[in-house]
Amino acid sequence: MFVRTPAARTSAALAAAALAALVLAGCGQDDDPSVATPSTAPTSAAPPSATATAPTPTATSAPSASASTAAVDQQITVTIAKRRVDPPTGRVTVSKGQLVRITVTSDVPDELHVHGYDLGARLPAGTPASVEFRADKTGLFEVETHETELVLFQLVVR
Repeated sequence: MFVRTPAARTSAALAAAALAALVLAGCGQDDDPSVATPSTAPTSAAPPSATATAPTPTATSAPSASASTAAVDQQITVTIAKRRVDPPTGRVTVSKGQLVRITVTSDVPDELHVHGYDLGARLPAGTPASVEFRADKTGLFEVETHETELVLFQLVVR
């Protein structure tokens, strides 16, 4: 039989409250559980858009598959070098329900964050990192870096 003293119950309640506070902490925390470790570069990615008039991040609709994930409906690739976003900041539109993969390569360590979906990934310098999700919420969502505070693009889900 397990008997708890009032002091043990108080300690357990305080520990639970502290754990809840950590889970509910703001999006800028390094210990944010939604921040994933960087994944490897996609095994098959569509080449960047060759049109000079497209001021939005490279997005391809052709499905690509990797060994660990289902076919991706929309691949968005962004590179950051010397605080410059390539392709330049713009809007990328996807359809509700599509599987989206955002791959970012930064020349400095940072953290990628997809607002509205509360998803992120650590960005080690020079190594591509990806976040993949089902676009199940409609609206306009900023995709940014936290340390350098760069807006990479605005994701429009319709």
